[in-house]
Amino acid sequence: MSTTSQASQRINALLDENSFVEIGGLVTARATDFNLKQTETPSDGVVTGYGVIDGNLVYVYSQDASVLNGSVGEMHAKKIANLYDLALKTGAPVIGLLDSAGLRLQEATDALNGFGEIYMKQTLASGVIPQITAVFGSCGGGLALIPGITDFTFMEEKKAKLFVNSPNALEGNEISRCDTSAATFQSEETGLVDMVADEASILAQIRQLVSILPANNAEIALEECTDDLNRACAQITGCVGDTSIALSQIADNGVFVEVKQNYAKDMVVGFIRLNGATIGAVANRTEVYNADGEVTDKFDAVLSARGAEKAAEFINFCDAFDIPVLSLTNVTGFSATKCSEKRMAKAASKLTYAFANATVPKVNVIIGKAYGSAYVAMNSKAVGADITIAWPDAEIGMMDARLAAKIICDGQGSDAIDACAKEYAALQNNVASAAKRGYVDQIVEPADTRKYVIGAFEMLATKSEGRPEKKHGTV
Repeated sequence: MSTTSQASQRINALLDENSFVEIGGLVTARATDFNLKQTETPSDGVVTGYGVIDGNLVYVYSQDASVLNGSVGEMHAKKIANLYDLALKTGAPVIGLLDSAGLRLQEATDALNGFGEIYMKQTLASGVIPQITAVFGSCGGGLALIPGITDFTFMEEKKAKLFVNSPNALEGNEISRCDTSAATFQSEETGLVDMVADEASILAQIRQLVSILPANNAEIALEECTDDLNRACAQITGCVGDTSIALSQIADNGVFVEVKQNYAKDMVVGFIRLNGATIGAVANRTEVYNADGEVTDKFDAVLSARGAEKAAEFINFCDAFDIPVLSLTNVTGFSATKCSEKRMAKAASKLTYAFANATVPKVNVIIGKAYGSAYVAMNSKAVGADITIAWPDAEIGMMDARLAAKIICDGQGSDAIDACAKEYAALQNNVASAAKRGYVDQIVEPADTRKYVIGAFEMLATKSEGRPEKKHGTV
């Protein structure tokens, strides 16, 4: 390696020991304006090359803040673009470790063109190879579009800054009031950042993510399963609230890799393995437990605009990379606030479209209530679920029986409403009633969920579904 900079150290910490091979280590800036010719620019501020993570080929670029503040110039950008060309030819992920002041002012239009070349390569690679970025220092202006185009973004919890406009440039704001560039804001408010941690933890999490993802859209992510395929999930009924825990119970060896964990916590998305195969998981959530088993957040069992958008984006990624999708449904309606209403219809449409448009194997498990249009949007059989499983005490219908009875028996006494509610629950909301109509394929005991879900995905492994010919949808 040509340097012993922090950029190089990050690469060494990320990859398997002694596996990194540098490409373009002798490249330097070509520009000469503003005395740039007299400035040493080793590797032109970015270390690029390839190596392996748990034996899997990956391409990595790491910006070097010690060289012109890691700014992006013509040759800096060309090195990254060249890396993408190699990654597309060989079908392997690209990992970018970002730490840069942004555009190199001395190179002006050459630098701007370089930004555009990177965006173009990222666009061509989207849906073909996984793209991962991690922000360790500054990532501002046009550079912020790079993590925006990639599939997964990590951010160092203290030093990293991610922004299009700096906090002080926002009207009515300054950084001490609201640091819009901080990891907290970017992970909790914008939904751009998947995971926030210290540097060592981020590199470990990237390794874990790479190991569970396919290398490209033509490869199936599969490893040998060491867990019991028929293992009972005895405690899963206690996890209906926090479905991140429920998913870890279903998963091989209890491993659930959650993404966008700090954003729209009422919706859980991430990856598990079932019989060694990588599965994308989407689940409604009404509670969040911490490591000590304490409830830290509570939500209504409704779809929020943020949650729907988060899930839709995740499903689209899974469909692009042929990763089957499992959903755990427990939803009674849509979030009813003025703020949510601004985006609710469009967000719910995106979620519905994502589930309906995905041609990968799709399995839905109804673990609680499944009411109204929100249930239809959550991977119901009507929008394309291949197999629908329900727990015996699940409720599927138009709305809560008591509410329905009040509408049906409007103006009648409480006894009539009680009788109507009981009848409505038995006739309309009962899971057996839905199964009789073919909307539920199997009613299984919660403890048997893992066994039946594995069986469903094994059966669907050779699924092939034709669709009308078109360039792409527009939702």
